[in-house]
Amino acid sequence: MALRVLPRKAWRNWRRSADLRISLHSTEVEDASRRFLLYGVLPLWVVPGLADWWMHKRTRIEHTSGTKESAVHALMMTEAGVPVLMGLLARINPLALTVMGGAALAHGATAVYDVSLAVGEREVRPIEQHIHSFLEVLPLTALAFTACLHADQVRKTLRGSRDPQDWRVLPKEHPLPAAYLAVLAGVVVSGVVLPYAEELRRCLRTAAGEGSRR
Repeated sequence: MALRVLPRKAWRNWRRSADLRISLHSTEVEDASRRFLLYGVLPLWVVPGLADWWMHKRTRIEHTSGTKESAVHALMMTEAGVPVLMGLLARINPLALTVMGGAALAHGATAVYDVSLAVGEREVRPIEQHIHSFLEVLPLTALAFTACLHADQVRKTLRGSRDPQDWRVLPKEHPLPAAYLAVLAGVVVSGVVLPYAEELRRCLRTAAGEGSRR
């Protein structure tokens, strides 16, 4: 079943097609929307994420809500990361849109749990709440722009397409430029993955130290 959903043969040559041309000067709505999504929404998503990490550090998360909240943060990054990775590499079809929509709903629900957990254990300042508002709306913004750029696939999704190809993870017909993907990966790793890995490590180390003193 997994092999049918993710056909290996289709992915073997995924970089051999011509790259998607991203016009930097066109004023067409489609080009402007794609630029805003790729060069605006996705890279800038890192900024509130990094700011949120800093707020956790200032309020000494490792001595309050600790590993439990940090693990929830890792879960939320996964809920956001999977659809983003799919949107960057895979063809946008009903399967991709369904995964994106489901992940956005799951991310929103987890965000509510995260705040309820944090408020009971540590100080959550107004500025941190405001940062959360950006982190909650950006996945929906990315989904909305993706849906507008692929309105035909949205229609197929809503009508419940019976085409097997619509429910497989297929490579984009024209992949995003490798340079763009590399730079974005570097931004995400340095601005999200490493800081939150440091947070989780700090929480685990503090929990282990407190446990050894009991």
